[in-house]
Amino acid sequence: MSNVLDGKRALVTGGGRGIGAAIALRLARDGASVAIGYHSDRRAAEETAALIGERTGAKAVTVQADTGLVEDAERLVAETVALLGGLDVLVNNAGVIAAAPIGDLDPEAASRVIDVNVRGPLLVSRAASRHLGEGGRIINIGSSLGERVHSPGLTAYAASKAAITGLTRALARDLGPRGITVNEVAPGSTDTDMNPQDGPNAEAQMRGIALGRFGAPEEIAEAVAHLASPAAGYTTGTRLGVDGGSNA
Repeated sequence: MSNVLDGKRALVTGGGRGIGAAIALRLARDGASVAIGYHSDRRAAEETAALIGERTGAKAVTVQADTGLVEDAERLVAETVALLGGLDVLVNNAGVIAAAPIGDLDPEAASRVIDVNVRGPLLVSRAASRHLGEGGRIINIGSSLGERVHSPGLTAYAASKAAITGLTRALARDLGPRGITVNEVAPGSTDTDMNPQDGPNAEAQMRGIALGRFGAPEEIAEAVAHLASPAAGYTTGTRLGVDGGSNA
């Protein structure tokens, strides 16, 4: 087992399921202690924490928060720091989707997408910036849809993920003088509960992917692990697409 993150403390928002769970497990395998942020699915978060302990022996804790709320974002980071003894890596992964043609889009659902997908990463990064030191990492999970939208009905989600690219670049400028890197990983179609590879829209998605298949959460986690590692110390403000060539 690699130990490139030995002694590091990581927070993964939305870390109980899907891509977030794979990221949390991957960082733990590299030696990090991990806090799993979750909103409502406490059971999934606790199961992921238990799995981390069983497979890696690393410390894993869970913290509930609605990252779109200022108070919760502050508390999430404060509790992580208290439980792990500090913070070195933040992965802003929590996200939701609202899919509908623009004329039928529920304004409340659209607002929730912006709150979770944009406001959340901004607020959590703001709180985390007070604790990250030189060599710290912020990794934002965007989407291939933030660059190119291949089908209708995804206005709010695509807009939120395009905003992540701007947030990443701006944070990189803000935090670069302190030796903290900020990068984005932009997955394409990935086999999760939110978008299963055997779901009703999967075939249409696969036709647009150069590799002709969905990605696995573990493949996204590999990209995150690289950006969290010392090997990526001179990489900041960049967007790494892990989309099977869907935007090629």
